[in-house]
Amino acid sequence: MTTIITLFGGMIAVLALYAIGGLIRSVPPMLRAVLAAVIPLMGYFVLIIGRWPGLDVVAMHISVFSATALVLFAMTQFRRRGGEKLHWAPKLLITFFIGLAFLNAALLQIATKGLPEPLAQWWLGSEGGAVYSGFSGVVPHGENAAKAVSSELRETHQESQLGWQVDVSGLDGLGKANRIQVRVKDRTGLPVELVAAEIRLLRAGVAEPVLILPLDAVEAGVYTGVLPLPATGRWLVEMRLMQNGKLHYHHIQELAAS
Repeated sequence: MTTIITLFGGMIAVLALYAIGGLIRSVPPMLRAVLAAVIPLMGYFVLIIGRWPGLDVVAMHISVFSATALVLFAMTQFRRRGGEKLHWAPKLLITFFIGLAFLNAALLQIATKGLPEPLAQWWLGSEGGAVYSGFSGVVPHGENAAKAVSSELRETHQESQLGWQVDVSGLDGLGKANRIQVRVKDRTGLPVELVAAEIRLLRAGVAEPVLILPLDAVEAGVYTGVLPLPATGRWLVEMRLMQNGKLHYHHIQELAAS
């Protein structure tokens, strides 16, 4: 289930619960608003058990559900005054929260799937090349950033000195399950054995990988595995090849999954 579905599905649930609460006259509007926001939130929290989407996504659901309930409560209070014209300030507040919900949804769509291709080419500029609207996050930021940059450069130098020839197949079109095959040869063309190969699946801008897939050796220099995708959108696929505990090959590419 995607975040867009849970976000707008939760908003519909808030509207439905608030309307149902209106049928019970003994329930005050404030309590109706609280229950209408809390019940969908509890359902959402149960839904994400074992599938943590990130604090930013959870906070977005909390703010949108709460804002929807608040707008409904404000509209009920003014309607109870009977015939009085709604002041411009509440109108502005309602418009703001509705716009906030759609803005959050748009930002979430861009964060997970990137900018639409025509918009990305117009805004970012491509000059005929591929346009990537996600940050790969190869080097972590923080107080040890300088050390991380030095380590990254050293790894790149070691890869060029080693001269491994790496051929990866199965990443052309990502689906729900992808059989990945990696062939590793040395600079003379002979297969490289005893390699610990793994694929890491990451979201752009997220430091921790969503999935780590070790690849199994099926023959000399050939390593395979099945890579499942938890959701659609843009993913960063990181390939790591290690031997004797040392990282000898490291490559990241951005792919779109539908």
